[in-house]
Amino acid sequence: MRLANSLGVVLAGGTPVTIGPGLRTKLDDLDGLIVGGGVDIESRLYGIDTTDEWPYDPDRDALEIRALDWAEQHDKPVLGICRGAQLLNVHRGGTLVLDLDRARPDLRNPRSIFPCKAAHLLSSSTLAAMLGPGTLGINALHHQAVDKVGDGLVVAAVDGGGIVQAIEQTGHRFRVGVQWHPELLLWNSRHRRLFRALVAAAASLPQRQVPEPASINA
Repeated sequence: MRLANSLGVVLAGGTPVTIGPGLRTKLDDLDGLIVGGGVDIESRLYGIDTTDEWPYDPDRDALEIRALDWAEQHDKPVLGICRGAQLLNVHRGGTLVLDLDRARPDLRNPRSIFPCKAAHLLSSSTLAAMLGPGTLGINALHHQAVDKVGDGLVVAAVDGGGIVQAIEQTGHRFRVGVQWHPELLLWNSRHRRLFRALVAAAASLPQRQVPEPASINA
C-alpha cells in the first residue's frame, strides 16, 4: 500500500516521504499526511475492552495518533485511507463497527481490489465537489467501518447498505477519510483527484518545508 500511495503522490506532483515505526518518525518538515491502510486499530482506543482474533499494531497506532495531533496543531492536510479513515474518526472521539459480517449479517460486504460497490457522495460534501457528484465505483478490503462519527466530522459518502464510506472534517483546508483504497484505483481519474487535492492543499501552505529524502517501502 505504501508504494501505491507514494505513486499517487508522485502522479499528483508531490514528493512522498515514508513514516512508520522503525522507519522515520519525524513530522515537522512534512506538508501533509496520508494515513494508509493496514491492521485494525486497537479497540481500547475507542472505548471497547475486548480480546479477539484481529491483529493490532500499538506502535503504529501511537505514531499515527501523534501524527494526527501534529496535523491538527499545524492545520496540515490529511488523507485517511481505509484504516486511516477509521483512525481519523477514532482520533476525534468516534467509534467503529468491530466486524461488519457479525454486526450486519444481512449485508453483503464484498472484498476486492477492483470496484465492487458504489459510494453515494453526499451532494453537500467537499468530497462531492472534489470528485464530482453522484455515485463512485469503489473497492473494499475492510471488515470494519465508522460507527459513531467523531467530533467535528461529517459523513461524506455511504454505500447502498448505509455503511459510511467517507468522512470529512469541517473548518480545515483538507481533512478527508475514505474507506476504500484510491491508491489501487489510480487508473481512474476521479480517484486520482484525491491525491491531487491533498498535494494542492499542501502546496498552498505558507512557509512550506522541503522534506528530507526518504526511501519508498512497499
